[in-house]
Amino acid sequence: MQAIIFDMDGLMVDTEPLYWEVARELAARFGKSVSDATLRKMMGRSRHESMQIFAQDCGIDRPIDELLAERERLMLQRYARGVEPMPGLREILDRFHGRLKLAVATSSPMKFTDVLLPALGLARYFHVIQTGDQILRGKPDPEIYLKTMSRLQARPDECIVLEDSRAGALAAHRAGAYVIAIPSALTAQEDFSFADARVRNLHEAAEQIERVLASPQPRTTTSRA
Repeated sequence: MQAIIFDMDGLMVDTEPLYWEVARELAARFGKSVSDATLRKMMGRSRHESMQIFAQDCGIDRPIDELLAERERLMLQRYARGVEPMPGLREILDRFHGRLKLAVATSSPMKFTDVLLPALGLARYFHVIQTGDQILRGKPDPEIYLKTMSRLQARPDECIVLEDSRAGALAAHRAGAYVIAIPSALTAQEDFSFADARVRNLHEAAEQIERVLASPQPRTTTSRA
């Protein structure tokens, strides 16, 4: 193994509840409500696809770019109040920094990573930060992971991916990576049966990575897109 690729929202930082809060506020402005089922369907998707789901399910007839710009404005307001890294994040980064290449592959735009990662003192850990506004097809399409692997100069079978959403984990699986699913309270009921491992938190993920690194059997998985 040569690299670990981290999702960001819900995996590195607990931002998914903020997305749900913002979506409810945005729907209410149009006299609508948004269901938990719709919010779960939006998770892990590309920025535009998630807003298309939101607008369609809520019956909001507004330009997607307009809704997206407002959601991002509201999210940046909440980021300014401060967010916390997920438990175990700093430990797993310290543990593998210098041993493996580390990267972020997030559906969020660069304007979000440019705020969150430096504010939390995390940017220095990563060789590559791949954002959703730099790709054409969002998760569960494997494009974001294949592009991240290319930038890392690592083969898919040399990469471990940590994901909390089904769409993200499926994207990594289709890219041919070793996938460790770490479902959050919001995604725990989703089907992660295709993942190589499922753990409860980043502490357990670190131990699973150590087991993978210690395994004498090389993986020969190729892209499953």
